[in-house]
Amino acid sequence: MSHIEILRAGVLTTCQDAGRPGWGHLAVPPSGAADRPSWRLANQLAGNPTGACALETTLNGATVRAHRNVTVVVGGAPCAVTVDGRPESWGQPVKLQAGSVLDAGPAEVGVRSYLAFSGGLHPKSSLGSHSTCLLSGLGPAPLKDGDTIPLGPSPAHPPLPTQWPAPWAGIGEDIVMKLHLGPRLEWFRPEAVAELTRGVWTVSEHSNRIGLRLEGPSLKRTDPAAELPSEGIAAGGLQVPPNGQPILFGADHPTTGGYPVIGVVGPEAQAAAAQARPGTRIRFVPLPMPHWSKRS
Repeated sequence: MSHIEILRAGVLTTCQDAGRPGWGHLAVPPSGAADRPSWRLANQLAGNPTGACALETTLNGATVRAHRNVTVVVGGAPCAVTVDGRPESWGQPVKLQAGSVLDAGPAEVGVRSYLAFSGGLHPKSSLGSHSTCLLSGLGPAPLKDGDTIPLGPSPAHPPLPTQWPAPWAGIGEDIVMKLHLGPRLEWFRPEAVAELTRGVWTVSEHSNRIGLRLEGPSLKRTDPAAELPSEGIAAGGLQVPPNGQPILFGADHPTTGGYPVIGVVGPEAQAAAAQARPGTRIRFVPLPMPHWSKRS
């Protein structure tokens, strides 16, 4: 069977596609690629449907051997790319011959790089998705050295070589996110909302695909002793536990929680959060919560 072989799995390399939305009623997170625009663009450049499964690396990349001729695109967080020791282009289609070794090095900025292979990856699926979920354990386990992953059929229209620069999003040390305030705004003191939107928050090292832990001023509740019944949580939700330090939920977020959500960010901010290293500074620009999502 045509496949790739993992020679160096790095800190954390997982299989990710569009995820498994729609299973929240069974407490299954959506998962899928953390930085959706980068994952989608890598697949497009590799000649795949945009929902194809690819590798998502974390910080220090990965090394793979191809066991058939295949085109690979390394995108997302910029990194050095080599094939059999020779430098190749990041963010552009690279042709691998069967037996060749591709190395995606450590991320120069950002966190997550994406390796998209023509034909896509086809590990064992769970609930219709090939995505690894760190919270539920569904999907393929995080990859380790020596693992093999089947490749799908070569696309009918293979990618064309190009030297045109692809529109990869930039990644900086400071991120500004638009934040829709609510739905549990009334659980916080007015000064807490002011601190949230005028302060600078720092990404903690205790962050992962489940969520970014943010460090900054403690956000005080109106009634510290009050308890909120468990309710649904969406990706991009900014939840505040009793210590007052917010958690920005990512792709593998829990589906319910008992702490109030002070705001929600959209898909663009979620993609930026996926590339935020520990120490990255985040600022929030407040927006009103859409009227259709307000709750009493």
